[in-house]
Amino acid sequence: MNPDVIITNIKKRYSGVSGTINALLPVQAGELKIGFVGTDLPGYQLAKQQHPENITHMSVREAIRVSRKPLPDGRPRIWHVRRDPEMMLAIFLRDVLRFPIRIVFTSAAKHRHSWFPRWLIGKMDGVVATTPEAASFVPNTTRVVPHGISLERFSPPADKLAVWQRTGLPGKYGIGTFGRIRDDKGSDIFVDAMIEVLPDFPQWTAVLAGLCTPQHAAFQQRLEEKIAAAGLSDRIVFLGVVSADRVADWYQNVLVTVACPRYEPFGLTPLEGMACGSAVIASDTGAFRTIVDEGRTGHVIPTGSVPALAEALRRMLADPARAAAMGDSGRERVVGMFSVEREAAGIRSVYRTVLGEAE
Repeated sequence: MNPDVIITNIKKRYSGVSGTINALLPVQAGELKIGFVGTDLPGYQLAKQQHPENITHMSVREAIRVSRKPLPDGRPRIWHVRRDPEMMLAIFLRDVLRFPIRIVFTSAAKHRHSWFPRWLIGKMDGVVATTPEAASFVPNTTRVVPHGISLERFSPPADKLAVWQRTGLPGKYGIGTFGRIRDDKGSDIFVDAMIEVLPDFPQWTAVLAGLCTPQHAAFQQRLEEKIAAAGLSDRIVFLGVVSADRVADWYQNVLVTVACPRYEPFGLTPLEGMACGSAVIASDTGAFRTIVDEGRTGHVIPTGSVPALAEALRRMLADPARAAAMGDSGRERVVGMFSVEREAAGIRSVYRTVLGEAE
């Protein structure tokens, strides 16, 4: 196959970047011929099932080989990259080896980049910023395109108020936080708030779903010891790594999704929770204030504040029916504003701009 677009995911561990690519691949493969380079993803397998003629898994060597020449109609090929090493490779191919390619980069960071990433981004032919704030930190943004969610993969269960029972964990309702177990993701904030709140709400159980890397093992152990000291080891549960094809089940299981990182460039977890019918409590970072409709789909709280999270949780846990109604509204909001189809359409418009094509 001779792909229109090379999409790179050259990182072994599943990350937020991997999640966005995973959601986009089936949609993009319905419109373009895609060469996917890097670690395999469930989204690639789905795209391969749905559009086998439009997507292929390529090695880096194969992607380089096919990019030596333009497309049969003379157009340059697009490389869509999302990490510094991927930018470096694409710039080398275009500027040193003179390959006929155009490079598009997705920028989500909400801080001023150091000089080298700034230099790399400045060399891009097109830049997709995920928020207006992210766009303010790069001088060459082509378009702001928020991340989107697969509405098929992330969907509500038949009965949100009863689904917790299938987990086999204690209680009647669940609260979950999703992501790496570490300080910047606010795992300790979540645990401290749960320790404060759960004794007053015996029907609820909390789960933390996500990888704990070896360098953060002592951090998780301290949290587990704190939970044990509070007598809540059966009601604040570390699930460990939840595979990409099962994480939607856990978003369905919980009535409330909490996202309380200390810093986040964009953050998909509130969108994933809302798409699965969960009410959301999120810290004021990433794109969370844009994603969450305050008081209707959930609450945005000051970043790093255990008391604020505990207060918001008390309001949620005291009224499960209200939390379920917020989850219904959250699903509607994602459908209307944050579908992966909308994201793919925005990215496609950037490709057209880069290639000098009319919209």
